[in-house]
Amino acid sequence: MEKLSNFYETSKPYFAMISLQFGYAGMNIITKVSLNRGMSHYVLVVYRHAIATAVIAPFAIFFERKAQPKITFPVFMQIFTLALLGPVIDQNFYYAGLKFTSPTFSCAMSNMLPAMTFVMAVICGMEKVDMKRLRCQAKVVGTAVTVAGAMLMTLYKGPIVELVWSKHIQPRKSYITDTTGTAEKHWFLGSIFLIIATLAWASLFVLQNKALKTYKNHQLSLTTLVCFIGTLQAVAVTFVAEHNLSVWRIGWDMNLLAAAYAGIVTSSISYYVQGLVMKKRGPVFATAFSPLMMIIVAIMGSFILAEKIFLGSVLGAVLIVIGLYSVLWGKHKEAIDNKEEIPEAIKYPHHHVNGTNGISVIETNGDELKKGNHLINNKLIISSVAISLPIQDPSTKANHVPKA
Repeated sequence: MEKLSNFYETSKPYFAMISLQFGYAGMNIITKVSLNRGMSHYVLVVYRHAIATAVIAPFAIFFERKAQPKITFPVFMQIFTLALLGPVIDQNFYYAGLKFTSPTFSCAMSNMLPAMTFVMAVICGMEKVDMKRLRCQAKVVGTAVTVAGAMLMTLYKGPIVELVWSKHIQPRKSYITDTTGTAEKHWFLGSIFLIIATLAWASLFVLQNKALKTYKNHQLSLTTLVCFIGTLQAVAVTFVAEHNLSVWRIGWDMNLLAAAYAGIVTSSISYYVQGLVMKKRGPVFATAFSPLMMIIVAIMGSFILAEKIFLGSVLGAVLIVIGLYSVLWGKHKEAIDNKEEIPEAIKYPHHHVNGTNGISVIETNGDELKKGNHLINNKLIISSVAISLPIQDPSTKANHVPKA
């Protein structure tokens, strides 16, 4: 029973991330069906984030109602910009790109996110590149390979790759993806939309790093505010882009399912699950499962949508995945090297600390030092003992607002 319990505890992060990829894959398929049936992606963004706000807000109020940060004008502008980048620009361009291409293609392009985030971090001075180190070389080469894969998917379609099971499937006409009948210019335009969406998503990560310094203990509150303000911004964008009020009409149909599913599963549950996994295993572990969603979507899309997969998409997706793991490997090695440079605690035998002999463990935390149950503030009498300050474990960094 003990071994079974240990196996369960060890396997939970894996099961959680695999389940999460199935959730994301389902969102792409359901959303594609809804868009094919005529739903406006502007309206879908509004309903999605309105539902997400309604779902997340009660948890933020219950768990984080104490010591809420003051919303000053700079803080409000950060939240406003996060909402503009995420719920408005990212989601609208992603759905527009999904409408013009296919779910598998969109998922493959989304794997560019780590490489784009790395580029944005370098531009903003948050990442330093030392080409003498192997880990930096891996990140730079991985970024270049990822961009090459995206360009291949955008500029080259090639012949259709026939899947064994897709030859015998005849789905309903309204569910069939229109990628084979879409003009080349629409496919190219959809690719550009997906690249813009991923770029906005990467920019959100960079800006969010600063916003989370204010909301480091109130992540649910930050997510609620971003979703709420993003909903208001999306409403304004929809009124400008859609002049027919009938587009707002929604019933008990696929449109409502798409909005509810995206809001509850990919903007609420996924945030909580991904946050738990990141705190336990780190962001590299969580991000490494991204290509699994692309595989699941390809299989589900061929069954449900009779989706046609092109050779250019397959080759480009392979390059993107290779580049993705090259960037992730570089980040992983960087995290390991940083942890090994400075130890977190020192054990030393038989030194005299405040008149107490024996083996002691000294852990540093700001200006405070703990020894057993005693607290010593700025007063330490030790002979021949060196104390190192710990670095922040990257696995404890605050999480981001999720996408799709």
